[in-house]
Amino acid sequence: MGTHTSGFVLNQTMLRVKDAQASVRFYSEVLGMNLLARFDFEAGRFSLFFMGYEDVASVPADPAERARWVFSRPALLELTHNWGTENDSAFHYHNGNIEPRGFGHIGVSVPDVEAACEAFTRLGVDFVKRPNDGAMKGIAFIRDPDGYWIEILSGAALARIVAT
Repeated sequence: MGTHTSGFVLNQTMLRVKDAQASVRFYSEVLGMNLLARFDFEAGRFSLFFMGYEDVASVPADPAERARWVFSRPALLELTHNWGTENDSAFHYHNGNIEPRGFGHIGVSVPDVEAACEAFTRLGVDFVKRPNDGAMKGIAFIRDPDGYWIEILSGAALARIVAT
């Protein structure tokens, strides 16, 4: 790694969402993420919602410090909501998993895929693939409110598969 990359951090993956309230609720209630910051841009008519697994107690109260903190964290999910899309019944985003293919999914590592999927089932989450479906056992894919795929995996389980 060159010295020009010293201090670089993969900070965020951005997903555009139709209904911010539904998406924030999904990522917090289903996947256990915390809403770490929200930034509204009146001139551009959009809002950014930063979700992650960091403790909300560590989020600075001062707006400038909060922004500095959020934009230095690793691995956050940025949900971008363009105002008004939630009221347009014909509006939707392409999830990247139908033609033309592009973006594929985000991944969330969990201690126990089966237990997580049991909870997702109780919560009425839409599954693309359950852990025992298909050729790749032990991983699942669920859909968020906009149809984006989320891989549910266990690092320990995948390490065993990769090692064989």
